[in-house]
Amino acid sequence: MLSLQHVSKYYQVGGNKNFVLNDINLEVDEGEFISIMGPSGSGKSTLLNVIGMLDEPSEGYHYFVGNAVHQLKEKQRSALYKQYIGFVFQAYHLIDELTVYENIETPLIYQDFKGAERKAMVADILDRFQIVGKKDLFPAQLSGGQQQLVGIARALIARPKLLLADEPTGNLNSKQGVEIMELFKKLNKEDGVTIIQVTHSEKNAEYGTRIINLLDGKVDSSRKF
Repeated sequence: MLSLQHVSKYYQVGGNKNFVLNDINLEVDEGEFISIMGPSGSGKSTLLNVIGMLDEPSEGYHYFVGNAVHQLKEKQRSALYKQYIGFVFQAYHLIDELTVYENIETPLIYQDFKGAERKAMVADILDRFQIVGKKDLFPAQLSGGQQQLVGIARALIARPKLLLADEPTGNLNSKQGVEIMELFKKLNKEDGVTIIQVTHSEKNAEYGTRIINLLDGKVDSSRKF
């Protein structure tokens, strides 16, 4: 599904290259559930953003579902992202001016789903996340945990083939956190959704089928379950 070959991301500081990612090689098969771990500043979120086409590497090759991403124009990358990827951000990235319902519906509008179909899909996911009563509220009226749930619902609404999650349970209480991880596990096992999550939590990481540890922008170790 996904291949990163000799991918680096760096910033020029004076005459030196300051590496955030340094010669990363990564192969991801369809149906995997991968947890990326490592200390702060090890490049975890940058790696996730490169995989999700939200950031471009400075060097290297990026292949995704048969496409050479490193050769695509921005518009083509955007179309690929919308078709295949759902992203759960640590900072929610909800649109302040839209209600919960409208935030969740947004990816479906981008993908040209018909009105009746959108309505049914949003109703279903509001029910699944038990946030029907919040549908007309704006993000500012929600707690951090509720905003995170809306962000996850929005990421899943269009049934992505690849779900990328940056600290998906970071703003949830322990009960909500377990529920979300169990939902991810179910999506992976039953629906075949490929999942790549960044997490500090060993407990959450163990939901994955493989754990990759980053250190100083490099793959330090990798282990499968």
